[in-house]
Amino acid sequence: MKPYAEVIGDPIAQSKSPAIHGFWIEKLGIEAEYRAHHVASSGLENYLAERRGDPDWRGCNVTMPHKQAIIPYLDRMEPLAKRVGAVNTVVKAPDGALVGRNTDVAGFLEPLRSELSGTHYFRMARILGTGGAARAIVAGLAKEGFTLVLAGRDTDKARALLDELAEGEHHVAPLSHFAEVTDFAFDDRDGCCDLVINASPLGMRGQPSLPFDWSHAPPGSIAYDIVTDPLETAFLTSARDAGLRTIDGLSMLIGQASAAFRFFFGVEAPREHDGELRERLTS
Repeated sequence: MKPYAEVIGDPIAQSKSPAIHGFWIEKLGIEAEYRAHHVASSGLENYLAERRGDPDWRGCNVTMPHKQAIIPYLDRMEPLAKRVGAVNTVVKAPDGALVGRNTDVAGFLEPLRSELSGTHYFRMARILGTGGAARAIVAGLAKEGFTLVLAGRDTDKARALLDELAEGEHHVAPLSHFAEVTDFAFDDRDGCCDLVINASPLGMRGQPSLPFDWSHAPPGSIAYDIVTDPLETAFLTSARDAGLRTIDGLSMLIGQASAAFRFFFGVEAPREHDGELRERLTS
């Protein structure tokens, strides 16, 4: 048998992870496999118990709705995953222990690295959503010096998340606030870095759209949608119509997968083929 890893979730058929990891395995010519496996919430404990005893299993990526629910069944957590409180990668250590990791933080920040390498007078991010992905995004951006505005249907949940993960003065807002037109006059944004991020499932195929009016986005903002199906969301289309730069969900997905690939198979993903990979994923 070949060593293998997989992605688990409920649902799982829409996952692009097998195509991404399979592409890298093919390019490197290594003996390995990457699969998708449907696991319902009630089956998490049994799934891990079975895989723990499989000598060929290297670990799994974890997608909705298991990123927090899986934690009690793990043996230990690396520090970033513990701080974020969400796991998107489980790796079987040499001693057989199941270790929870979070590569979503690195994956999210990767397409922003050139922007963040510069110096800004002020950094602000408007983050829409309060789920597991939002936890990683809040933790990552707080460490990069951003003032955060976290919007959700439940503002108490948003405030608790900020209090847990982000030091300093940050703000919450009801998600509905951003659906309405505003005439707020933004100050001079020269030398600032502004992000507007959809960290929710809204806009995903089968989900309602995300109501956001771009009058809430300062000039020069970057719009970032973590949704990958469809890749071209109404959120991104309307952002471009408003003249803003955009980052799609494939950027984060490929970035977090690259970190996980190294943990699973012990080699770096061949990122020089990213252009070809994106073409394959979108064709």
